[in-house]
Amino acid sequence: MTDTDPPPASTPRTIYRHRIATRVWHWVNAVTLFIMIGSGLSILNAHPHLYWGAYGANFDHPWLNTIHWPSYVTIPAHYNLAIARRWHLLFAYVLSFGLLGYMVISLLNRHFLRKLRVRARDLSATNLWHDVREHLAMRFHDPADPQAYNIFQKLSYVGVIFVLIPTMILTGLAMSPFMDAAWPWLLDLFGGRQSARSVHFIAAAALTGFIVIHLTLVILAGPINEVRSMITGRWRVPEEEA
Repeated sequence: MTDTDPPPASTPRTIYRHRIATRVWHWVNAVTLFIMIGSGLSILNAHPHLYWGAYGANFDHPWLNTIHWPSYVTIPAHYNLAIARRWHLLFAYVLSFGLLGYMVISLLNRHFLRKLRVRARDLSATNLWHDVREHLAMRFHDPADPQAYNIFQKLSYVGVIFVLIPTMILTGLAMSPFMDAAWPWLLDLFGGRQSARSVHFIAAAALTGFIVIHLTLVILAGPINEVRSMITGRWRVPEEEA
């Protein structure tokens, strides 16, 4: 090679980023939450009012009156409360047992400890401001450790896995009349069936917001690379980070 020849191009670095349990749970959840949100909106259309306490009906004062959701976002597209409830209940089982299985596997293979452990230094003002600036500059990965999650990823994933989804499951159980005899303490925990319904809606809205932000960041970070890594587990480190 002469002095005038261009330097050889660097080989893109590929790392194994997502284990199979994470990938399977991710795609099962993608389908599950899509169906549960759509069927949940169809159920909400039957009575689009939310209350606090044990009781709530047409003549009670709601804390929130939701809109009538159009057919293109509900499951089924036409109004059918019975079918919507069946879809919602079926995939509630998928969501619940899927979360349980993922938690067990992630504890055994130390995924939670390696990826989601929040340390005190992660919450320092310096580190938080650094991650804010990195996000604003569209840099979403640490060049020194591309597999590591930043603090905002950790907090959001911890919030979804350990707070939002369990809250949705527990409030869904609390709304079932069967729980009056089986687990009466569950209704007391949420302050009544109507309160449980309101908390269920709030948790579902927060989870929907997370999904919107998650998809936006996937697009900004490079959708082909990100989606491929969630299918094959292999993720190509961006050139500026490699």
